[in-house]
Amino acid sequence: MSVYDVLIIGGGPGGSAAATFLARAGKRVLVLEKEHFPRFHIGESLLPYNQPIFEEMGVLPTLEAAGFTTKLGAQFHLGNSSKQIKLTFTNGKFTRAPKAFHVERSKFDDILLKHARTSGAEVREGWTVTKFTNEGAEVSIEARDENGVVEKFRGSFLIDASGRNNLTGNQEGLKVMDPKLKKFSIFGHFEDVKMGEGSKAGDILLIRLEHQWFWLIPLSPKKVSVGCVMDHAEFTRVKQTPADFFNRTWQSSSEMRERMKNAKLVGPIQSTSDFSYRNRRLFGPRLLRVGDAAGFMDPVFSSGVYIAMYSGRLAARSVLASLAAGDDGTRRFKSYEKTIIRAMDLYLEMIEGYYTRPFMELFMEPREKFRLPDAMVAILAGELEGGWKLDWRRRLFFWLVKIHARRPLVPGISFAEKS
Repeated sequence: MSVYDVLIIGGGPGGSAAATFLARAGKRVLVLEKEHFPRFHIGESLLPYNQPIFEEMGVLPTLEAAGFTTKLGAQFHLGNSSKQIKLTFTNGKFTRAPKAFHVERSKFDDILLKHARTSGAEVREGWTVTKFTNEGAEVSIEARDENGVVEKFRGSFLIDASGRNNLTGNQEGLKVMDPKLKKFSIFGHFEDVKMGEGSKAGDILLIRLEHQWFWLIPLSPKKVSVGCVMDHAEFTRVKQTPADFFNRTWQSSSEMRERMKNAKLVGPIQSTSDFSYRNRRLFGPRLLRVGDAAGFMDPVFSSGVYIAMYSGRLAARSVLASLAAGDDGTRRFKSYEKTIIRAMDLYLEMIEGYYTRPFMELFMEPREKFRLPDAMVAILAGELEGGWKLDWRRRLFFWLVKIHARRPLVPGISFAEKS
């Protein structure tokens, strides 16, 4: 039976990041990935603060050469075209990373996993992990290959990057669903969608209807990812196919009609349940959970890949320090959990706000007072270590949202279409 310094379940962005950092530090690392890359995956818009992680991994030149679309900002529109706001990352006083990528995840994830392999990690694709066991000074996992052959692997530490499969969290019964964020997404790739021009050509567009919202992500000069998010209960209630619901919903919005009037579908319309959840614990004996194996959040602010890689990097650092100290890492893992929960809470507060009218009304009417817009831009770009200068501004913004809910501070918004 093979013995490794670190076992990693899953070869997505979080697992690849952790594997790269560990392997480049000279550790013996095994990554088991159940699929074969490249493979389709949703979550195609990244945050600027991914860029420093790419650079630290040594993979940034490869990604820059891959031809991915550069993302300089984000636009938020109401579905009736009555109001819009553009956030540009370089305009934020507190933002240290000015740009990001939009990516086709099949290509992007494949680049990251190949980079982990060339960095020295052993990567096995087509292996499904079925269970893990803590064995005191070691952790073991059982996995089977595509021929049904079962093998057991041992390691000093285990990193669960199994995504929404949530292998270790489900095995231990730790998963807790968020009752407010039971969403459903319908999406596809299109050509000839009307997007921005010039410096706005790479902006992600988020178009808010009263009960749904759309993303429009420019993957190339011709191809755009278009998705619709709604309450799962709403989709269940209408009893339509995903394609019919998707088409009916974009046709109900003047903003979407203008952008989709010449659109041509490339490939199938797909759908997935976006039920947000979190595991009650993000670590166990010699175990850390990263990315969606720690918790999954609604995709509205494109935080998924960034949180996965941010947690993957921090998990690798925690494990490296524990290997050097020769202990089980409990003290460091508690600190890891505290840091990742704080990051998730920060985005969760923004996500929950997005679905409320008072938040949207204040968000769509920025005021330069106290540099609140700069703080919000930094947070949405991925600034998780901004300290008090961001924290008090974020708290003030949400305090103003609460006041606005009772006594209006800015004009209200209407989602109604013009007659």
